[in-house]
Amino acid sequence: MTDRLEAQFAFLNEADRLKSVLRATTLCDGSRPENSGEHSWHLALYALVLADHAAPGVDINRVIRMLLIHDLVEIDVGDVPIHSANGHAHASAETQAAEARAADRIFGFLPNDLRADLRTLWEEFEAAGTPDAIFAKSLDRVQPVMANLQSGGGTWITYSVTADQLQARVGSKIARGAPDLWAWVKARSATFFSA
Repeated sequence: MTDRLEAQFAFLNEADRLKSVLRATTLCDGSRPENSGEHSWHLALYALVLADHAAPGVDINRVIRMLLIHDLVEIDVGDVPIHSANGHAHASAETQAAEARAADRIFGFLPNDLRADLRTLWEEFEAAGTPDAIFAKSLDRVQPVMANLQSGGGTWITYSVTADQLQARVGSKIARGAPDLWAWVKARSATFFSA
C-alpha cells in the first residue's frame, strides 16, 4: 500500500506542474493568460454542463476523465497555440512524438493499473475516433472560442485569424462532435470576422 500511495502522490505532484503552463488563450475577462490546469478544469465543467449536446451513447463521465488528463503532456511539451505562426506544429509528427514521450514519463509515475488505464484514455482522446473522444475534442476547441468571444477577440486579434482559419482549425472539429454548439458560437463569432 505504501508503494502504491508513493506512486499515486508522485503522479499528482507532477500533475501540479500543469498549473504553470501558460496558454495563449486568456481568461474570459482578458485579465491574464489561463494556465493548462485551469483549462482542463474548465473543460471538465463544460462536459458536465453541455452533456445534452453530446451524441447519444456518449459517456460524459469518460469525457470528463479524458478532459482532466488530456493536456498533462504540456508539462513537458508546452502549449502550441493553434492559431500561432507555429500552429501548424500543433498536429505535426514531431509534436505528437514529443507528446508521446511526455505521456510515457508522466503516466509512468503511476502504479501499473492506473498507468495503463489513464494512458489508454489519453490515447483515445488524441485519436478522436470514439464518440466520447470526438465530443471531448469538440469541447477542447469550443472553450477557447468562448474565451475569445468574452475577451473581445483575444487570440483571434493577436494572431490575425480569419474566418476561414477559424472554420478549418476549430469549427470543423467542434461541428464533428457538437454541431449545435458550433452553429451557436459561429453565429456569435461572425462579428469579429466581418470586413
